[in-house]
Amino acid sequence: MSDKRLDGKVAIVTGSSRGIGKAIAESFAAEGAKVTVNWVGSEREAQGVVDSIKRGGGDALSVRADVSKSADVKRLVSATIDRFGRIDILVNNAGVMVAKSVLETTEDDWDRTIDVNLKGAYLCSKEVAPIMLRQEAGKIIMMSSNSGLYHPSAMRFTEYVTSKAGMNGLTKALALALGPHITVNAICPGWIKTDMIADTDPEVEQRILAETALRRWGTTDDIAGAAVFLASKEADFITGELLIVAGGRGMH
Repeated sequence: MSDKRLDGKVAIVTGSSRGIGKAIAESFAAEGAKVTVNWVGSEREAQGVVDSIKRGGGDALSVRADVSKSADVKRLVSATIDRFGRIDILVNNAGVMVAKSVLETTEDDWDRTIDVNLKGAYLCSKEVAPIMLRQEAGKIIMMSSNSGLYHPSAMRFTEYVTSKAGMNGLTKALALALGPHITVNAICPGWIKTDMIADTDPEVEQRILAETALRRWGTTDDIAGAAVFLASKEADFITGELLIVAGGRGMH
């Protein structure tokens, strides 16, 4: 018997060519899962993740798909089934953020943010759910945000906050709808240093650090560890929960 926590499992991680998604895909593979690396921007980066997984002795597939489009989602899921034969884990990680105040954003900004972050999670979950129900087992993990929990200084970008608050509601609704065989949980990261927030004002960064009990930035590995836990057998009796991984920022 393998001591790897996800041995024999198959996972789709959306938006996994870089950042948090990349860390989750690589961590899942290290724990024995076969992984579909989903991307929409850079094929080179996605292939780099696949190559890294294969160098480590794992197996991975790269699939380009815009999760806001149902036809793309269907292709993503069918490609995974064609290659690996099953789907045990879905991580709805793909996301966008428009770093502008609400009075500066446009209707297109709103639509794109909600379409990718919230509708994308809905479409992907809906597409894998029948497969998981037939297997009588499955794990869906939403990548939400501390900003969706109404922590004041995290709520700067209206469209993003709304999408993540919606994702939290989606998590609970799906947990009820898809039990007893599928668990659905969300991870709510705090301030994680990724490309998405590379241009943050230094004064804002200092305020965030001051609000964080552990006085450091979170890392992509911090989030990947939480995802491995929720995907593993140890979390079989956890569903409908929002796991805050934020170093103590915004405790309430």
